Amino acid sequence: MSAPDDGKKKKKITLGVVWTESKEIIWARRKRLGIGLALLLVSRLSAMVLPATTKLLIDDVIGKNRADLLLWIAVAAGIATVVQASTSFMLSLILGIAAQRSINDLRIKVHQHVLRLPVKFFEENKSGELISRIMYDAEGVRNLVGTGFVQLIGGVVTSSLALGVLFWINWRLTAVTVVLLLTFGGIMVVGFSRLRPLFRKRSKLNADLTGRLTEALGGVKVVKAYTSEKREERIFAHLAHKLLRNVIGTMRGVSAITSVSSLLFGMVGISLSVFGAREVLAGRVTVGDIFMFMVFTGLMVTPLIQMSAIGTQITEAFAGLDRIRGILSRPTEDDGDEQRQSLSRLTGNVEFDNVTFAYQEGLPVLRGVSFVAGAGTTTALVGSSGAGKTTVINLIMAFRRPQTGRILVDGHDLKDVRLRDYRKQFAVVLQDDFLFDGTIADNILYSRPGATREDLEEAGRLARCAEFVEGFEKGYETIIGERGVKLSGGQRQRLAIARAILADPRILILDEATSSLDTENEALIQQGLKELKKGRTSFVIAHRLSTIRGADQILVMEDGEVVERGNHAQLIAHDGRYKELHDKQYALERNLFVNPGEELPASV
Repeated sequence: MSAPDDGKKKKKITLGVVWTESKEIIWARRKRLGIGLALLLVSRLSAMVLPATTKLLIDDVIGKNRADLLLWIAVAAGIATVVQASTSFMLSLILGIAAQRSINDLRIKVHQHVLRLPVKFFEENKSGELISRIMYDAEGVRNLVGTGFVQLIGGVVTSSLALGVLFWINWRLTAVTVVLLLTFGGIMVVGFSRLRPLFRKRSKLNADLTGRLTEALGGVKVVKAYTSEKREERIFAHLAHKLLRNVIGTMRGVSAITSVSSLLFGMVGISLSVFGAREVLAGRVTVGDIFMFMVFTGLMVTPLIQMSAIGTQITEAFAGLDRIRGILSRPTEDDGDEQRQSLSRLTGNVEFDNVTFAYQEGLPVLRGVSFVAGAGTTTALVGSSGAGKTTVINLIMAFRRPQTGRILVDGHDLKDVRLRDYRKQFAVVLQDDFLFDGTIADNILYSRPGATREDLEEAGRLARCAEFVEGFEKGYETIIGERGVKLSGGQRQRLAIARAILADPRILILDEATSSLDTENEALIQQGLKELKKGRTSFVIAHRLSTIRGADQILVMEDGEVVERGNHAQLIAHDGRYKELHDKQYALERNLFVNPGEELPASV
């Protein structure tokens, strides 16, 4: 059976789905696009005034010696040029702003959706790839709501108007030209259909490259410690070369389309020269007609050339939207919360009722786990590595959902309550604490941004942060760097504990919360945690069994099952697995006095 948090089956991403998303983006900026289209039409129509005067200049001014027309021609061309320049400036500004706002809105939309996806999603996707999706794939939107989309429409309009003029001048020459241009259009359709997969793959390769780079920079200490610089260089170079080959492939495709375009347009020029001369000699058109025909042919062909470049950009935009749609189509972990019951302030009674869970089908990690953690009590989880302790914690935090069984909180099935209401009432201190690049105060206040300064400092005092904070010149306003790099491991953990204390939770989760502390500081913090636990339901995973002696109940887990339960004294008297772990650890701790430097096993 698949896990419920797998969500609904992922939708197949097709061009139709992407176009639907594109229409939504375009519709959201319809007013600016409408203004832009109107400006573009005015700009393109004014651009036709000057070419249209060529027939008058050749046939009337020069051919019939009508010098009186020169002033009017110059005035008309001058006004048209001013109008064209003004509308082009406004067009670029209006659509440029619309494009940037659309990019910003899409980035925010994707970011909001990604943060609400289940933890499983982040376990399966590299952070660098997600950054690429949020930051870079959204850039293609500029080609939909920026000048690209409007120019594409404008190009069609301009070419159509120019084509009408050409048929008016001479339908025979125009028919020859249209046949060649239709051939060009067919080549364009085939070319773009083959380029689109390359653009889609390019972004995937770019995301892989970004993801590996992010990993290498984030784990630079491990890279250096194992002298793996060369290995990382090889991996990065391999991915960079794959990206390069893809870029070269798309360049070849675009270059081929451009070359064929030049060939076809050259053939159009040759056809105009040969057939145009014959038409003039036959007396069916004048020299001014031919000159005007050639100019309007350029007006028809130039937008088509521009459209080929714009088509490439829009193809790339579609590929980016394709990938973004793949993320946005994933169900979030709070989908349907509106239909679930709201949750008021908890008392904190937590019950596991025959819970089974597996990360992979057929390989259960928890097997029929049942227990009750009463409100205000402390439950400790011990056992060998891989016994299922962390999975129990993940289920309590609703990071995962059980395949079978129920998790009840104050009698409410966890799957039936609003996730946000529930999570607002617990706090966690994980073994791998994460701190943000900011001040000490910022990191403590992260759990309750509206807390007073007095509450902040009280949390710092209970977590024994005050001792090292006072040593910094700026105190709680000290910048700690990315992931708290400027602090020691023990200082980072105390900061995380202060953050949990400030949250004032009903349910408290401590996963190796004091593992980075020395014995003296651990004893001091245990006093603060003892006060924090009062009236709250606490779950503790501890490496040192001595730290959980006071737990109301201890669950001993092996192979996904609870094999023993009771308090410390009861389990010692039972003389089972817990006593075995306790005696082994006690013997090793005594042995450290004889063999200092020997490490304790991570068996509990």
